[in-house]
Amino acid sequence: MKYDRQDFGKESAQERIKHYNEFTKYLPESDMQTQGARCMECGIPFCHWGCPIGNLIPDWNDLVYKGKWEEAIKYLQETNNFPEFTGRICPAPCENSCVLSIHAPAVSIKNIEISIIEKAFKENWIKPNLPKKRSGKMVAIIGSGPSGLACADQLNKAGHLVTVFEKNEDIGGLLRFGIPDFKLEKKIVQRRVNIMQEEGVQFKTNTCVGVDIKGQYLKKNFDVVVLASGAEVPRDLQVPGRELKGVYFAMEYLTQQNRFNKGIKIHADERIDAKGKNVIVLGGGDTGSDCVGTANRHGAKSVKQFELLPEPPKTRDWDNPWPYWANIKRTSTSHEEGCERGYSILTKSFEGENGIVKKLNAVRLEFGAKDPVTGRRPMNAISGSEFSVDCDLVFLAMGFLGPVKNGMLEELKVELDKVGNVKTDNNYMTSIAGVFACGDARRGQSLVVWAINEGRMVASAVNKFLKSKS
Repeated sequence: MKYDRQDFGKESAQERIKHYNEFTKYLPESDMQTQGARCMECGIPFCHWGCPIGNLIPDWNDLVYKGKWEEAIKYLQETNNFPEFTGRICPAPCENSCVLSIHAPAVSIKNIEISIIEKAFKENWIKPNLPKKRSGKMVAIIGSGPSGLACADQLNKAGHLVTVFEKNEDIGGLLRFGIPDFKLEKKIVQRRVNIMQEEGVQFKTNTCVGVDIKGQYLKKNFDVVVLASGAEVPRDLQVPGRELKGVYFAMEYLTQQNRFNKGIKIHADERIDAKGKNVIVLGGGDTGSDCVGTANRHGAKSVKQFELLPEPPKTRDWDNPWPYWANIKRTSTSHEEGCERGYSILTKSFEGENGIVKKLNAVRLEFGAKDPVTGRRPMNAISGSEFSVDCDLVFLAMGFLGPVKNGMLEELKVELDKVGNVKTDNNYMTSIAGVFACGDARRGQSLVVWAINEGRMVASAVNKFLKSKS
């Protein structure tokens, strides 16, 4: 009733596109305490319901309001292994479920969260905490994304001997290679990895399970194997001209740029550079937005982002009530930097010259009434709405189709579900005894906060399994 929502500041778009660093300007502690005061400490805190890991949000909001920061970090770490990640890149479903958001701007939960963890690091409250006793049980975790890291952190705290296998040269999965530095600087990831190493977690990089080392070897030499390899198969676009040079999957672009930022040399023939080029991004999600921001930093001549679905409304529709996630139009910081967005557009083909893409051909769509059972809206091409757009680069950011099947999964012969994800029982165990799965490999492409939840849940299941074997 007394205070308005106050968000973090940002470096101007004109300045931040000149570099790849984070550009958020945090508020002073006194202002964050005021923001904590906006939390109503609801009798039924729906923010808990909206948060996949069940963060104790009203508790640490109140502690920040009272200036009890050190106590607040203890509450925050009760449910979240990596607040420094979620505080930066989680879309904050908790704020969509905030009771205050029914009629006013939600409590700035995400900003309070990042303020707590960063103050904790600044004050040296975050220190390695080694388990007092080791169980002697050995766990192999395949994949070092947020799900694998959360699982490793929990099982290490329980006293088990944890080894994480990562196919890439650095630890972090999509945190390291998929998310641009301007959203999550890699020193933040490495800071946490260093702590986990000091706590006893072993990391094996440049080790692709199924290629460099067999899954059966891990199964034989470890008490438990956890599959946390992610959902890395990108959705392709099978249209004429797809084979032209200049049409790339989004992750080809984003991972290369992250490696380039690190100082790894990319051969000129392999470098994906948007400088002075007309760029089109197909797909309206976060990955597409990341491509937009990266292209802007390259100095693209123009950036367009096309979405198959209709333009979302500015406010909730009648069939999308609070406290569910609000399906509304959102403008990311990358969009602010320069991007023309188009909706209800279906790509029909690409045209090129000398094997290089030069034009995208598309048609506009109209959508019918929503099916009351499936919730889907039938789409039809609008006659006479065909159009073409000049382009030099196209990035396909249309989502992912599940984990890579060849290699590890084929070798282990784990059962898959009907959509191609790793199938598990209610205890996260696959069809192979002693082999568990979590994260995007198990549930499909999702949010970082869901990945952390999956890692924590499978760790609990693995811990019970190991105790039952003792």
